[in-house]
Amino acid sequence: MSEKTILKLQLPTDPTWVKNVVESNIEELLTDHAFCEQKAASNAITLIVQNPNLSDLVQEMIALAQEEMDHFKRVHELIVQRGFLLGRERKDNYVGELQKFIVKGGGRTTQLVDRLLFSAMIEARSCERFKVLSENIDDAELAAFYHELMVSEATHYAMFIRLAKKYCGDIDVDARWKEYLAHEAIVIQNYGKIERIHG
Repeated sequence: MSEKTILKLQLPTDPTWVKNVVESNIEELLTDHAFCEQKAASNAITLIVQNPNLSDLVQEMIALAQEEMDHFKRVHELIVQRGFLLGRERKDNYVGELQKFIVKGGGRTTQLVDRLLFSAMIEARSCERFKVLSENIDDAELAAFYHELMVSEATHYAMFIRLAKKYCGDIDVDARWKEYLAHEAIVIQNYGKIERIHG
């Protein structure tokens, strides 16, 4: 089963992105990846702060934040081992564009579901990018690393979808997810050109 079938992404990443762009600047890729993991941990913490009354969600976000920071640590270790330095945080324009799609207003349930679907979307695209990296990068260590993280991101994606359905009230999560997928397909057309996880 392909990642398109599993994740429902409408536009796959061109594998030549790895050969033509990423491999020429591994340091940039790793720095960007490190901050992606840190932001994912921050997002989990934000969901806790916004929804302290949802104990199941809080527990899952605690575990997620810990896992994402462990990934950050591991990426940073790769950076150091290769004689690189962690650069400054890169602005993630892809995530910024997706964030604009989150519903403003509409009550706490609507906002929670949209935040969870926004999170699922980022995990889905990250999973797809990690798969492309693992299958195409000419670096055995990074290929194995990105294969491992691909599996992890798929689990996170499924978790966010499950939580959205758990706390959705009368919101049609599947219908809203289809809207996210259609929007993401438009957004991602402008990316895949630089050595960033979502770039």
